[in-house]
Amino acid sequence: MYTKKIYFSGDVAELLDIFEGVNGILKVTAGFIDAKNVVSYADRKPRSIENFPGAEIEFNPKKIDVSTLMDILFNNLNPYEKNNLGVYYSAGEDAPQVELHMNFVANKGKCPASSSAALIMNDPNSNPRLTRQCYVNFGRFKKFEVANA
Repeated sequence: MYTKKIYFSGDVAELLDIFEGVNGILKVTAGFIDAKNVVSYADRKPRSIENFPGAEIEFNPKKIDVSTLMDILFNNLNPYEKNNLGVYYSAGEDAPQVELHMNFVANKGKCPASSSAALIMNDPNSNPRLTRQCYVNFGRFKKFEVANA
């Protein structure tokens, strides 16, 4: 059977609780994530992370997809709190889907505004201190080490 993996950082106990037993997920493993060229929505600056606690999610892509897994994550954990959430992928084919979903999450709930050209824009607020801040990192992972049991 063909399987895929995605990596989420955050509180490991919460991640295990959220994803174990979900239909389409074959295995959830606690460990540490290393990633390079990670982008954070808090500052939009690329950087590397090392030894971030997280979970490796092995799943059957015919039963559940990356977007649904991210929906499950963000429905259970708030990306607008500083809680070291992250989404890391290994397959290049997942990059566009992760980035699209992250843009959706970062802009979710912002008030729409219309311009003089009748275009709808998100977040008309010009004061960045008053806008909601998304604190999620995302990018391609470099290495995953299984936590000692």
